[in-house]
Amino acid sequence: MNKHLAAILTPPLLPVLLAQGYWLRKITPRLPDAAGPLEGMVTGAGEPLKLIALGESTVAGIGASTHESALTGQLALALKRHTNRTVNWTVVARSGVNARKCRVELVPKLRGLRADVVTIVLGVNDTIEFHSPRRWAFDVERLIESVRAEVGDALVLLSGVPPMDCFPALPQPLSFVLGARSAVLEKATVGLAKRLTRVVHVPFTIERDRCADLFCADGFHPSELGYKLWAEQLAAAFLECADLSAL
Repeated sequence: MNKHLAAILTPPLLPVLLAQGYWLRKITPRLPDAAGPLEGMVTGAGEPLKLIALGESTVAGIGASTHESALTGQLALALKRHTNRTVNWTVVARSGVNARKCRVELVPKLRGLRADVVTIVLGVNDTIEFHSPRRWAFDVERLIESVRAEVGDALVLLSGVPPMDCFPALPQPLSFVLGARSAVLEKATVGLAKRLTRVVHVPFTIERDRCADLFCADGFHPSELGYKLWAEQLAAAFLECADLSAL
């Protein structure tokens, strides 16, 4: 019901939504990407597990001090903890990128790399740009094809589209509209993952009463605790689906 109501309300509310978006850009603190190298290793045993994280500002680590404490580093730690494998991790990201730009601008940076697991984290910018679920699914499917053409037939952990009505920075009615639109893209993500081989949709779950702890100062990106909990969700999904002996 909410997504249909949002579709009805969006055109008459568009002047308000644009004004709120402009106001948010003016007042929201501009935080830097996570500091430090874009690749690293968490030492364990056995053959290293090669992990690549690809996507938007959350993969760039905004809200965390370093990549070790951001999403990719936390995921590498969680994978090592659960498998006792050494994990070699690489970050390929750009703040503001949508699914189509990710394929065009970021996938070429994967050339020469190999991966056992690729985590794809996108959706916020496609939501903000009001992309349709059809375009979103098409762009993500082509992105996955392009990624695998570069790094091999990796297992893909496709992170769910974040529920934007949980973002503390967003005022009403912008929060309601973007929350509904992100839910529509999330539904398309679920359908896409069901169609594709070795693509696992990992729902983005958040405790709404803990938002103050799970978001950083800008109210838009995760805090280091938020990244840690998100990484645990991704690692749990990996353990449920992966044939570890084949990786």
